[in-house]
Amino acid sequence: MAEPSRITVNDIDIAYLEAGPTDGPLALCVHGFPDHAPTWNLLMPELANAGYHVVAPWLRGYSPTGLAPGGNYQAASVALDTLGIADALAGDGEAVLIGHDWGAISSYAAVGHRPDRFKKFVALAVPHASSMMATFFTPRQIQRSFYVFFFQNPLAEMVVQANDFEFIDYLWSYWSPDHQPDAGYMRQLKETLASPGSLEAAINYYRYTLGTIPGNPDLAEIDAAGSGPINVPTLYLHGIDCGCLGVESANEALLRPNFPAGLEMHLIPDAGHFLHRDQPETVNRLILDFLGG
Repeated sequence: MAEPSRITVNDIDIAYLEAGPTDGPLALCVHGFPDHAPTWNLLMPELANAGYHVVAPWLRGYSPTGLAPGGNYQAASVALDTLGIADALAGDGEAVLIGHDWGAISSYAAVGHRPDRFKKFVALAVPHASSMMATFFTPRQIQRSFYVFFFQNPLAEMVVQANDFEFIDYLWSYWSPDHQPDAGYMRQLKETLASPGSLEAAINYYRYTLGTIPGNPDLAEIDAAGSGPINVPTLYLHGIDCGCLGVESANEALLRPNFPAGLEMHLIPDAGHFLHRDQPETVNRLILDFLGG
């Protein structure tokens, strides 16, 4: 893997992968959990060939990006990181935003807070809250989301890293049941999570979500923006076989009213939660067609 580039945003040393012409429009790709920036290595060359300056950062707390000052990992803080990167690397130029899992959650907040910053938005695997929350507290989804509640436990870090991060292997197999991730890829991911402070940071994202760690009230408006109208043309993609958030969480009738600038939506067959790696040809084509490249 190439040595990452670096930028300081919100007092955090953020590491990122990049591809394509640096004078091209910015395509900012934001990863989720349990994952890291190389998750986009199947999409980045396609975007680069279409003329984009592709940037895929490691989220705050995920090594080699630095830990968050004050330890804040609420969605609004990640959204501000995303906006800061876009402002620094795109300047006044056009930018598009692509987010998967936690990258999608924080990106809803980013585009909700500043819809002028991004020309188009692509979200994968986590739908807008208007649809997701309609099914989140059903018995089947509670079973799928066991990890969210388990992560509130102070023993979570010890369990997740046991037996060479067996818990992470389990989540990948459970969430994308027909996908066999590359061993080298998973080794890199585990090395990221094994870096001092990174696993605790990744789990603290969920502790902020449920309020086990109180969020910064000054950021409440940005958090709320992620659940409001998304005034940016949006593409939403969801794997039909997703074991993290069931496909029923992506209800088009509930989703569409929240995207006044337009929503294009596709359910991807034979794909789970990591749909951009399960079915890269299909997902890449849909993204490029949507972006117009």
